[in-house]
Amino acid sequence: MNYAVRVDVTLRSGIADPAGATIERSLGALGFDGVHRMRAGKLFLFEVDAPSPDAALEVARGLAERLLSNPVIEDATCSLVDR
Repeated sequence: MNYAVRVDVTLRSGIADPAGATIERSLGALGFDGVHRMRAGKLFLFEVDAPSPDAALEVARGLAERLLSNPVIEDATCSLVDR
């Protein structure tokens, strides 16, 4: 079976986020007042051939931990998505 997977990678709480800070500083000039605590991250979408949804998520978690994120400073969340 083929499953569509989404992996969201974000910096852990307490880790400086220079990209998020740069975006947040620009918001007022663009007319987006009242937006705070901006954090930037990465999104990965891919498909996995696996015998079950749980097996597909296990592959995604392994990929996220070993390649897509730095587990020391980043959190990765894996989920199945509808096509």
